[in-house]
Amino acid sequence: MPNQVTLYKIKRPEKLNINSQLQWFSQSLGLFNKRDKEKSCFRIFIALVEAKKSSRYLSSDEIAEKANLTRATIIHHLKNLEDHGLIKKESNRYSLSCKNFSSIIQHLQEQFKQSLEELEDTANNLDKLLELK
Repeated sequence: MPNQVTLYKIKRPEKLNINSQLQWFSQSLGLFNKRDKEKSCFRIFIALVEAKKSSRYLSSDEIAEKANLTRATIIHHLKNLEDHGLIKKESNRYSLSCKNFSSIIQHLQEQFKQSLEELEDTANNLDKLLELK
């Protein structure tokens, strides 16, 4: 279950190749921030996507080699991806937590629905307590 999910409404690119779609998908989920000028998190995400196709888990060293990044950078971004609930860790090896992109969205929809139901319940209680109509 993700600790943090940020969803951004970003215009979908007109050019629909794999790279632009992956970047748009990832940016829409808030995986990247503007400080990540070298797209380190995206490069890590791509390494994990490629490994998922063959059901492999990767160590942080393997990811560092594939993404051409330092291990410290890898660990930082892995934590971010883990906080978003997009990766899982087993015996110091990492994989995407969902089997495919569609299941990521289904999982997020369930999480958003639960969060919105909790918010609605609290809003109704606050309205009653504060006598707001």
